[in-house]
Amino acid sequence: MLLVREYAAGTHRYELGLPKGRMDAGESIEDAANRELKEEVGMGARKLTVLRPITLAPTYMNHQIHLVLAEDLYPERLPGDEPEELEVVPWKFDALHELMLREDCSEGRSLAALFIVRELLSRRP
Repeated sequence: MLLVREYAAGTHRYELGLPKGRMDAGESIEDAANRELKEEVGMGARKLTVLRPITLAPTYMNHQIHLVLAEDLYPERLPGDEPEELEVVPWKFDALHELMLREDCSEGRSLAALFIVRELLSRRP
């Protein structure tokens, strides 16, 4: 899997996490996910599967993200809107347990998404 290391202003440190971003007006979930992947990782995906929405704090905030599995990647870079270039960090999926214990991987949405994807992939024939 491909992670990105980017500066997190809220914690004042660099964090490892999944590529993410906003949907533009009129953009589908799949199109937004593929665009963000190209901007942040320099790869596009031939296969995109919308897995499910994830909420941040549903008891008091109406905000959700869409978890999308990107597969069959190919190189393609689009210019991004980050203030600095993001570092792409390949990570072996079977070493997910090591990632979960890293201090620089604390973003809850990424952690939840990785566990969801691990469960779904383990059920594939």
